[in-house]
Amino acid sequence: MKTLSTVNWGIIGVGDVTEIKSGPALYKIEHSNVVAVMRRNAEKAADYASRHGIGKWYSDATKLINDSEVNAIYIATPPDSHTAYACEAMRADKPVYVEKPMARNHTECEQMLQVSKESGMPIWVAYYRRSLPVFLKAKELVESGEIGKPLMVNIKLHKQATERNLAKQELPWRVLPNIAGAGHFFDLASHQFDYLDFLFGPVSKVEGHATNLAGLYPAEDTVSGTWVHKSGVVGSGSWSFVVDESSEVDDIEIIGEKGKIKLSSFDNPGKLHVHTKSGVIDVTLDNPEHISHNLVQQVVDELRGVGTCVSTGESAARTSKVLDTIVESYYSD
Repeated sequence: MKTLSTVNWGIIGVGDVTEIKSGPALYKIEHSNVVAVMRRNAEKAADYASRHGIGKWYSDATKLINDSEVNAIYIATPPDSHTAYACEAMRADKPVYVEKPMARNHTECEQMLQVSKESGMPIWVAYYRRSLPVFLKAKELVESGEIGKPLMVNIKLHKQATERNLAKQELPWRVLPNIAGAGHFFDLASHQFDYLDFLFGPVSKVEGHATNLAGLYPAEDTVSGTWVHKSGVVGSGSWSFVVDESSEVDDIEIIGEKGKIKLSSFDNPGKLHVHTKSGVIDVTLDNPEHISHNLVQQVVDELRGVGTCVSTGESAARTSKVLDTIVESYYSD
């Protein structure tokens, strides 16, 4: 792919995630603009374009992809359309930045990677924790030996259900496996496993169990898993999205021979705690105004030939494979 002097984005799917988390970063970064947006609801597409000062809008993704002014595509739709839109864009010689999880399953990820290889178009995935200050600090502390040789990592993510008393037709797409691939586990744990891939390298072994205990929606609601990274670090985790408020927790605990690091994935994403023989050190680092800004900057830099992005299609596909394996028992029964 030839380098770009200016990245002119077309956004497919201008829903909530693009309002603050990602959309503004694409036009606030130097050498990066948003020239067109698309949403199937034409009125909402036009409204987004008007509010964000974007000149063109579409209700047809193919028309946006084939817009001659657009030279890169950001896909921010639910996962069931990621593969089709990404492959269409890459075949049109447009590089792709896609929301997480990369697709509904690892098989779809492999399809996207194959088209990327055939077309020569790169694909990146919006796992922005790889570029946030506190997560980079934790990586720095691990690699510098602050807690000694890393041994294990434990994840706990337990949240209250927001779907109680909702009718079937009111359920959010995140708990509908035909759209999301699975449930909240795919939506949230994907961030965690991708970060651990960044921190400790790929997972070589993984086992899991998933079930639905509350019966609020079709997807799994309670999950447990164990895994081993190729680096030797072992991991365990539990996830439940139907607990009482008193049981809510959001912790990643990294245990080494000389101490441990604790941080949260979602509740306090700018804080970490370092425990060693010397005591406890609390670290607070500010996140960018638009949480994906740093990762989008890396994508823009790579497209311009002046840097590289740490969240690739290959790394994201590895995460999808881990997620698939952990919930496999629930969906194969």
